[in-house]
Amino acid sequence: MRTTIATSKRVVIKVGTSSLMYANGKINLRTIERLVRVIADLSNQGREVVLVSSGAIGVGIHKLQLDEAPIEMAGKQAVAAVGQSELMHIYSKLFGEYGHVVGQVLLTRDVIDFPDSRKNVTNTFAKMLEHHIIPIVNENDTVSVNEIEHVTRFGDNDQLSAIVSEIIEADLLIILSDIDGLYDSDPHKNKAAKLIAEVQAITPAIEKLAGGEGSRFGTGGMVTKIEAAQRVLHNKSKMVITNGADPYIIHAILAGKQIGTLFSLEEK
Repeated sequence: MRTTIATSKRVVIKVGTSSLMYANGKINLRTIERLVRVIADLSNQGREVVLVSSGAIGVGIHKLQLDEAPIEMAGKQAVAAVGQSELMHIYSKLFGEYGHVVGQVLLTRDVIDFPDSRKNVTNTFAKMLEHHIIPIVNENDTVSVNEIEHVTRFGDNDQLSAIVSEIIEADLLIILSDIDGLYDSDPHKNKAAKLIAEVQAITPAIEKLAGGEGSRFGTGGMVTKIEAAQRVLHNKSKMVITNGADPYIIHAILAGKQIGTLFSLEEK
């Protein structure tokens, strides 16, 4: 039930590049400031919050004043290195204004797949949360590659956020996107499309509803969010997909209001 969301103690919030960047390639400082204020307030309430933030490449493109991302892998990774540094600077400065300390956690899939390294990551998150440090997580784009015999990429931060939720045993994952939730048809093509309020299982019918790619600066689409939801449900947790244009919506979600699409094994 949605009312149980209000009692969520440990929350993962994933914000996509489309929420952090304007369509013209500039950084959306208004949204970032609101997101930081919301997370700081949730922490003040006694909740434990982990932020999974995309945006390294988008912010890097802005910082370097490029028209678009480089085509070659090394160029993309170099841009990501610049963007990740700038993004963390912005987060650290804004969270600091509200009296909160942040810590950067950059992950690759091989770290999660091996028991020893997974244990180390789990312990790191636990200690950070114990000391009221807000972890800010992203994929390590400067080293993550997808080669024939060495696959280290998560593929997108939707999947990464679900894995982080699993690692820290989060009660709730909130994915802030550029769409209001899961619809019964493509809302960009069908004005009569209806938002699906709640999903209890990822069925073939639900999978068919997901389609399309991410924004100009992002990598994920609804397909990756459904895959994330499948992992969350498997771990008997909850997930909400909603529009991240105004992060204040997080307060309404945690108040139990029907917003976006809720993925939960519990029935109403």
